[in-house]
Amino acid sequence: MSNPSSPQDIFDVRKIRRLVELMKEHELSELDLQQGEVRIQLRRAGPAVTAGAPPAPGTYTAAPAAAAAPPAAAESAPAADDSRMVLIKSPMVGTFYAAPDPEAPAFVKVGDHVGPETTVCIVEAMKVFNQIPAEVSGKIVAVLVENGQSVEFGQSLFRVDPQG
Repeated sequence: MSNPSSPQDIFDVRKIRRLVELMKEHELSELDLQQGEVRIQLRRAGPAVTAGAPPAPGTYTAAPAAAAAPPAAAESAPAADDSRMVLIKSPMVGTFYAAPDPEAPAFVKVGDHVGPETTVCIVEAMKVFNQIPAEVSGKIVAVLVENGQSVEFGQSLFRVDPQG
């Protein structure tokens, strides 16, 4: 009954969990698979950042209360200011968490200054909680996702002003 090229075949949680295990076992930092028109990319976030790393590294951070503020800030900011902004993007598919646990304060919020090693959020993928570093220095000017929201690989999570 199942179509071999259907998205549920490639996005089966057990299959993704096994891919993550294989990535860890073989110390792979990135995996890119395609089945028909369906593509899955997995990238592990880690403390080691090389000089050849992409300019807008994948990362997450958000505070639920701050999620409503970004649209107003974006509308009032001149277009020239947007050109210097850096996006922190999700390095994997998973669930975004702004804090280490429900009772704790958010890792970062709008207005906070972050450095490359600052943990901005957690992305949970297959019961593995991955701390995501900012990998950029600057000021958080917008949180683009809400706590508990599902995120996709490469999805923008935060907007950072590197000059802020």
